[in-house]
Amino acid sequence: MPLGKAFSVAVTGVDGQLVEIEADIGQGLPSVHLVGRPDSVLQESRDRVRAAVTNTGEKWPDGRVILALSPATLPKVGSAYDLALAAAVLDAAGSIPSYRLGDAVLLGELALDGRVRRVRGILPAVIAARNAGRKTVIVPTAALAEAGLVDGIRVLGASTLTDLVDWLRGGAELALPEPMEVTPVRTAGDLSEVVGQDEARWALEVAAAGGHHLLLTGPPGIGKTMLAQRLPSLLPPLRERDSLEVTAIHSVAGTLSDDHPLITSPPFVAPHHSSSVASMIGGGSGSARPGAVSCAHRGVLFLDECAEISTKVLEALRTPLEEGEVRIARRDGVARYPARFQLVLAANPCPCAPARDIDCICAPLARRRYLGKLSGPLMDRIDLAVQMHAQAAGAFSGEEVESSEAVRARVTAARAAAAERWSSLNMSTNAEVPGHVLRQRFRLPREALAPVENALKHGRMSARGADRAIRVAWTVCDLRGGDLPTAQDVLQALNFRQRGAA
Repeated sequence: MPLGKAFSVAVTGVDGQLVEIEADIGQGLPSVHLVGRPDSVLQESRDRVRAAVTNTGEKWPDGRVILALSPATLPKVGSAYDLALAAAVLDAAGSIPSYRLGDAVLLGELALDGRVRRVRGILPAVIAARNAGRKTVIVPTAALAEAGLVDGIRVLGASTLTDLVDWLRGGAELALPEPMEVTPVRTAGDLSEVVGQDEARWALEVAAAGGHHLLLTGPPGIGKTMLAQRLPSLLPPLRERDSLEVTAIHSVAGTLSDDHPLITSPPFVAPHHSSSVASMIGGGSGSARPGAVSCAHRGVLFLDECAEISTKVLEALRTPLEEGEVRIARRDGVARYPARFQLVLAANPCPCAPARDIDCICAPLARRRYLGKLSGPLMDRIDLAVQMHAQAAGAFSGEEVESSEAVRARVTAARAAAAERWSSLNMSTNAEVPGHVLRQRFRLPREALAPVENALKHGRMSARGADRAIRVAWTVCDLRGGDLPTAQDVLQALNFRQRGAA
């Protein structure tokens, strides 16, 4: 009896690889053997697939069934192979014609009654199928909207195994994705709702324009969280390429909406201060899942009460902050997740956190130890630091303040100027530019660099800190519409960093 063959996709991180599934029906006692490094969930598919085939009225072969997943050295994780396994067995048994299976990729988990259930990672799997030259991909009907985001490949949806079998036999057509209207969804809250805090508002605008990291310190109830939550409202919508990349990460994480899966606005992720390293960076048992830093890719990661977060968690942020990527090593390989996010930290100045600094009852050692979890290397990666103070009564007089829309217009213009300047480097924000580029190809005039050189000479700043100060100076220059940062722009950038050091 000839071999049956079908195709699926193995997703590792946000990268997919085509998997060929072969089915052989031989002599011997009825049994099912799965080879090709399946995990425990995939091993259980033997029972799921057999029950689904028989419960939909198809005949399961009488004999020894061997299912081989190739490449054999690639670990196979999850239940997304169920639909392809069933098709391969039916193909080997001669129950279905094989001409439509040659260019198709099948994704989906099977229920015992033959229903096709949605799985995680549909979007990166469809992208991998298209890149492998496949013409058609069949996904669960519930995932049609997500799979339909990918151009260059025919996407069809199956609700049950019977639907797939009928289509393979040339019967009824499968469902097609419906056209989707893409409308940016803005987060709740507007910058006009924040009373006073002009300096912090300016720092937030600079952070938004350049993609810089920000630290806000001050007593409770002063507006640190309100400001951080309104940072996404200042950011422009995601570009198409970034939107698909962010959506792919959330597809693997299983957090996409069924109706409007495409993420077009910068995400805002705010994990609890008790989060573990695995939940922050990514990991877990089995396949490595994306953590908070990856879910915040091209958006904002807000860590409230950062002084209460574990030191291990905070130190684990250093690599993604510098490289914009997370690599999680496992026995079977390395999962890669993008993590180019803006970090916003918020902290009280001390454990007792009074409204006025003079009312603090903490010992000097306790105050020093409280923010001591923010190590020097981590603080060196923070571009802007603002100490917020209580507002005077006059701040509540009802004076009109700028809205997010007005500030976003300046931010968008500044980002456009930066994107044009760094286009040859394939970068879009000042925060992404490598230090050697700033020092060589785009070196500032000597008079503008004098404050930075003076700080380096007296040991008040590291070389990394100097690069970050120059990036902030470029952002300040972009916001005022200048062509080249001046000494005043550099001094403003240094002022933010020196407050962080203090």
